Amino acid sequence: MNKIDQTFKKLRNEFRAALIPFIVAGDPDLTATEALLLKMAEAGADMIELGVPFSEPVADGPTIRAAHRRALQNGVGLKEILSMTGRLMDRIPPLILMTYFKPVSEYGRRDFAKDCKGNGIEGVIIPDLSPEEAGKWIDEARKMDLDTIFLVAPDSSPVRIRWAVRSSRGFIYYASVTGITGTRERLPEGLETSIGRIKEQTKKPVVVGFGISNSEQVKEVSRFADGVIVGSAIVKIIEKNINTSSLVERAGHFVSSLTEVLMVTWPDKT
Repeated sequence: MNKIDQTFKKLRNEFRAALIPFIVAGDPDLTATEALLLKMAEAGADMIELGVPFSEPVADGPTIRAAHRRALQNGVGLKEILSMTGRLMDRIPPLILMTYFKPVSEYGRRDFAKDCKGNGIEGVIIPDLSPEEAGKWIDEARKMDLDTIFLVAPDSSPVRIRWAVRSSRGFIYYASVTGITGTRERLPEGLETSIGRIKEQTKKPVVVGFGISNSEQVKEVSRFADGVIVGSAIVKIIEKNINTSSLVERAGHFVSSLTEVLMVTWPDKT
């Protein structure tokens, strides 16, 4: 049982969902990223999703695309990111790396899996790699006890859902809306029903992301999901405070406001 499994087991015993904040590594620079990771850990994040900067982040909306550009301008790549996570691995909760497949291919599947695990990465999300085509990568990841997490969307076919459910380890990532990341004013209709249908097929945790942007939405989703990912809202705070000394504190305060609403025993999780 790796650290992601251990975390969900602990949270089930506490009858609460996981909060998983997301930031892009190197935005606005790696020094700030390191400080943000430590602050989010202090603020109560159960796991953290860390994006690898990429030139064509097709699954991401304008806010996170801009973060990718800022990080790339600083020359941040996988080797620098893994060096940083290796330094922090004993001080922060389980890290999940979100990367597109091209950097993985260029790094080499085997070396990437080995270096991820050796530097504190517990899981990997590769949004442009379908489970049907991921066999070689999954083999390398499983040799290192590195979880591969696949995405399911509202328009995913039953066949695709079965593939994702069967192939995912750690958890299944449900994108609450079809399309790209970004904040939304309200949750999509039928979200709880959609999560319920996936849960009928698996005992693996189901985590919801894409468009979750405030404490009210986090509280609502945590009633029926095993975890909530919040990304664009945090990246917006970083963007607005890049030139201020309060960047890390403001991001940490926001994460704290989200963890507070999860410190509740929900009646339907008993």
